Amino acid sequence: MLRLYCYNFRMPPKHPLAIPRKPQGIVTRGKTARNRLRQVDNFLLLYEPSLIARRDSSLFVDLGYGAEAFTTLETAMRFRKLNPDLKILGVEIEPERVAAGLPFADERTFFRLGGFNLPIEPGETVRAIRTFNVLRQYNEAEVLPAWEQMAHYVQPGGLMIEGTSNPTGAIWAANLLRRVETGWHKEALVFFTNFHQGFDPLEFQTILPKNYIHRVTPGEKIFDFFSAWKAAAAETSPLQTWGLRQWFAGTAEALSRRGYTINLRRKWLSKGWLIWENPETEPHPGLVKV
Repeated sequence: MLRLYCYNFRMPPKHPLAIPRKPQGIVTRGKTARNRLRQVDNFLLLYEPSLIARRDSSLFVDLGYGAEAFTTLETAMRFRKLNPDLKILGVEIEPERVAAGLPFADERTFFRLGGFNLPIEPGETVRAIRTFNVLRQYNEAEVLPAWEQMAHYVQPGGLMIEGTSNPTGAIWAANLLRRVETGWHKEALVFFTNFHQGFDPLEFQTILPKNYIHRVTPGEKIFDFFSAWKAAAAETSPLQTWGLRQWFAGTAEALSRRGYTINLRRKWLSKGWLIWENPETEPHPGLVKV
């Protein structure tokens, strides 16, 4: 039986959707690189293609695209291979960054000034939000209010992927949140590596999302998870003989034996994605399936 564990966020008061006059948030560094988020887009295309392919007028939002607009434009190129009519909105809190994107706007691609109170026009809705390398620059106490604010705009069943990558996008970690009636359900914590820098679970600790980065301490679930992942890597280290991908998949299977709900489908593991499902609710430390 599928169990849903939801954050009981206080939803923002109902009000007509309109472009806000004052964006909520702070100006972040805005640095990025071409194709930095390519594997985030590829993950979404493989994880839930129906969400991208759905032929309605709802938006895909790229929140905090940075000083240049190419992450939004690259996403538009990738997703429109599946859905040529998909509308994509790039949102930035810095007016100069919005101005730099406007020359690339068209009838399906928009750039607007905004923050966590998304600049949505009347009649618009959101199917999914991607916000990467944004909340990592905030204080931890600001993360949940930002999530709560963004939940107001997303259709039921929609997604938000929020996380952090290294400068090239070779490794990243992200919260995957599902919009449900009461707010967000944390569906998974997702890790990715392209194996170009080898494979070491410790590397992921340095790029954890803000709600985890300071919690890798004894007594926290994320600490237990990384302790288990490191032990799993040591246990399965002979698999390195067959390559890093085989070793990576072996650690996932060892994590599963320790009681973690890891998606063991090869279509994920062979491409460098480790998906820890229901990360807030399990497992019991030390539990090993036999």
